[in-house]
Amino acid sequence: MRKVFVTLVLAIVSMAFFSQTCTAQEKKWTEIRIVTEGGFVPWNFTKPDGTLAGFEIELAKNLCDRMKVKCTITAQAFDSMIPALNAGKYDAIIDDLAITPKREQVIAFSVPYAALCSTFATLKGSDVAKQLPVENLIVPLTSGTSPGQAMEKIQRGLKGKIIGTLSSGNSVDFINAYFKDTSAIRQYKTPEARDLDLLAGRVDAIVGAKDSLLGTAAKAGNENIILAGACFQGGVLGKGAGVGLRKEDAELKAMFDKAIQAAQADGTIKRLSEATFHIDVTPR
Repeated sequence: MRKVFVTLVLAIVSMAFFSQTCTAQEKKWTEIRIVTEGGFVPWNFTKPDGTLAGFEIELAKNLCDRMKVKCTITAQAFDSMIPALNAGKYDAIIDDLAITPKREQVIAFSVPYAALCSTFATLKGSDVAKQLPVENLIVPLTSGTSPGQAMEKIQRGLKGKIIGTLSSGNSVDFINAYFKDTSAIRQYKTPEARDLDLLAGRVDAIVGAKDSLLGTAAKAGNENIILAGACFQGGVLGKGAGVGLRKEDAELKAMFDKAIQAAQADGTIKRLSEATFHIDVTPR
């Protein structure tokens, strides 16, 4: 009877070990399906031949090489990315996705691969440009701190003005938190539509990540667009841009974290971002 009991115990232990081994094997990542927007210049965009390009595309390829995995990168509308990720259609989102408390409730994030700050752009010679000259200043919005005089200056300069913002992303939360009582807000689905309205004078200023707005101002035909005011970081704007992941994929998060930290340490993120944005977006 004792032998039978021992044999039974050994069988159960072996089955448990086999099950754990299979589970571990099932979680070994050899291919990762990445989704991006393919229309957020210069972070990611679609070239005339249909291929994807931009800072995040180059970074994604670099991270995949470091992780020694095969990656496929697909373009999809921003609004449906997180539901598609959680439904299992994709494994990772790389799309200038700010790490915000609201998003952290539904998905996980890698460590940041880009430090973001948001600022404003307007037209040369406009009232906004005269009141809000560009400042090389980053103002924290983190809990327990106050943006103080820097924010008050922006609010005065934009009082009664129309601010254009993308309807997706975290700039809407930023505008609603600090400007909804002093300025009119107009939302856009694409950066192109937003920028055209600024050039046409239908909005007085636009808001966005500083690196993105620098790219906007550098485009042919946009020579009249300039940055305005200080740059704000943290709080409703998030902790930076990270790779969006399902909460249960802890192994994949660890892989991305390690690869991003290595790309940061050896200067890859600095090199790619300076070539794209003309500034270094490496998280500090």
